[in-house]
Amino acid sequence: MTTTARPPIDLNADLGEGFGVWRLSDDDALLGVVTSANVACGFHAGDPATMRRVCASAAAAGVAVGAQVSYRDLAGFGRRFVDVDPAELTDDLLYQLAALDGIARVAGTRVGYVKPHGALYNAAVTHDGHAQAVIDAVLAYDRRLPVLGLPGSVLLREAEAAGLRPVPEGFPDRGYTPAGRLVPRSAPGALVHDSALVAARAVRLAAHGVVEAVDGTAVLMPVRSVCVHGDSPRAVEAARAVRAALEGAGLALRPFAG
Repeated sequence: MTTTARPPIDLNADLGEGFGVWRLSDDDALLGVVTSANVACGFHAGDPATMRRVCASAAAAGVAVGAQVSYRDLAGFGRRFVDVDPAELTDDLLYQLAALDGIARVAGTRVGYVKPHGALYNAAVTHDGHAQAVIDAVLAYDRRLPVLGLPGSVLLREAEAAGLRPVPEGFPDRGYTPAGRLVPRSAPGALVHDSALVAARAVRLAAHGVVEAVDGTAVLMPVRSVCVHGDSPRAVEAARAVRAALEGAGLALRPFAG
């Protein structure tokens, strides 16, 4: 199959991850590149003013807004596993989702999908209870919302079983294990820094559903969305390189949430 015969691909990034006067990424520049924005909802980063600013800018740019929900871990940037009861976690996620959607509507848009952040994202790959907490929050709020996650994860399996739309995504700027899991950030090979390499990996993911693991093996990774991290030092450069490479390969870029 040629690249031009494939469905459109989404390009997403994590945005709004500042807090108060502190800003982590160049949100406005990234909004000129991506098709979907995973907006922090205040539990790992973000605050009401940041959320409103990013949502307003996304609406003006025609970029889809997603709720990037997290464990209650502002100090740890949501990158620490929290052994919380699934029912309590559902309430925390519902709170974040509703808050961002309210702000998004005031800004002229709405939340179009849900994506867990950081440790919750990784936990939901295998943790039945925490994956189900994400699903339960979406079902309680709006079952029309797609759920973005790692291919083959418990999260996406449970989303499909619950009648939600699962959307698999890939990370060209992250290392993968041979089992198709993300390499922990504390381990060698967790991050890919070279923009040209990130762009090439993005095309392989989007066009062929394959990613090279840290041991050199090819891992099947069919994706509908490609994520570039907004908190990396050269995030905007990498995002622009990825977009140019995807378009150069004949892939149309379009949000999966509409």
